Amino acid sequence: MKPRIKICCINSIEEAKMAINYGASAIGLVGHMPSGPGVIDDELILKIAKSVPPPIGTFLLTSETSADEIINHHEVTRTNTIQIVDTLESGTTYQQLKEAMPAIKLVQVIHVLDEKSVDEAMEISEYVDAILLDSGNPNLQTKELGGTGRTHNWELSRKIRDSIKIPIFLAGGLNPENVKQAIDAVEPYGIDLCSGVRTNGKLDEKKLELFMNNAL
Repeated sequence: MKPRIKICCINSIEEAKMAINYGASAIGLVGHMPSGPGVIDDELILKIAKSVPPPIGTFLLTSETSADEIINHHEVTRTNTIQIVDTLESGTTYQQLKEAMPAIKLVQVIHVLDEKSVDEAMEISEYVDAILLDSGNPNLQTKELGGTGRTHNWELSRKIRDSIKIPIFLAGGLNPENVKQAIDAVEPYGIDLCSGVRTNGKLDEKKLELFMNNAL
């Protein structure tokens, strides 16, 4: 089965249209982050999300970690999916989020660092709609929560894919040159990328077309 493609770091209605025209089934809209590319303000996220036709996934990337803040972030952006890029703080549960936003899909990012990441993914997979495997490091003083442009150990990603029942998206350093190898190695439900199809921060139509040809 061909993977779904999510193009992240979308920063305009025009970029969203381009990604969708080339076959993206989801776009990523990046809210406030401690580091990394693609951040836009919540007003623009709302504007872009409202412009996207219903079959397409609109992912709000939020670095918020409490139930109230995640719910508030969604209320001002109105995407159909929330991508949680950090670990939920103590006392906040996925159940709280589901009860407050029953129609919204929850995707938890797991930053694949070592074997512990496999256990973490297995545990969290019971409570969310999908897992997204990325190459950040939330343990650093300035947290890396995505958009690093680095690949990670795809063997661990494959182990996670084989260990859980829900869909996984593979992210981290993917580009037109390595996407076929990544898909063969992990066989993910979806592929997610930002910098791999950009030039000087802007979505590059030639790179996007090449990526889609190689991925699909």
